[in-house]
Amino acid sequence: MTTYIMSTFLIVFPIAQFTLTLYVPAVYWVTVVLLSVVGTLITDNLTDNFGVPLVTTTIVFSVVLAMVFSVWYAVEKTLSSHSITTIRREVFYWLAVLFTFALGTAAGDLISEKLAIGYFWTTMLYATLIAAIALAHWMLGLNAVLAFWSAYILTRPLGASIGDLLGQHHADGGMGIGKLKTSVVFLLAIAALIGYRTWSRIDVARSDARQVLGAELTAPAGGDAGPSRNEDPDDDLMLAGEPSS
Repeated sequence: MTTYIMSTFLIVFPIAQFTLTLYVPAVYWVTVVLLSVVGTLITDNLTDNFGVPLVTTTIVFSVVLAMVFSVWYAVEKTLSSHSITTIRREVFYWLAVLFTFALGTAAGDLISEKLAIGYFWTTMLYATLIAAIALAHWMLGLNAVLAFWSAYILTRPLGASIGDLLGQHHADGGMGIGKLKTSVVFLLAIAALIGYRTWSRIDVARSDARQVLGAELTAPAGGDAGPSRNEDPDDDLMLAGEPSS
């Protein structure tokens, strides 16, 4: 039932997201949250209700995500979310987001539960991997697009591991806070961040600055580049290393 309810919400907010021509933090981030929930539910339903092994779901979603990226790049010659200027590119983007969450759930559960290393060490593992990716980008010149999507995939199992660490019983390796309290804390944190971004308009300012810079670089002398579909604001890693499209 939860899957159907969340899927209904998932229909409403993406329609609003695709309809809007400007970045609206509340709509964008609620869509991200809904996709994360639905992606998680897809994996959980396959595993819990249909008995699909976590190894299988991890492999399948890895292949599906690779296919999404491959088709996206073959068609658009870019995977940068700073280049989301058309509906087609936005479809590719949201498909990638959905399957990153599905893959992250499967991989996270596989490592923490099936490999039995515990929620704490799973949390440390994913936090370390994300930190390593960030350092590789900033210090070693790792491609910005590769760095962004690699870190993005790892945020899902990191968040799930933190949630399990806080919410699960002590006997199961958690801190015993409880799933309900943990969910409320996460929900309040998400609402606060969305509220801050909406109030401060920090994402809008960054996106506007990128659009102005892009217009200055691409517009003919004395001309106007004109309006374009707003770019996604959540990947400031991706400022270089991507061919124009």
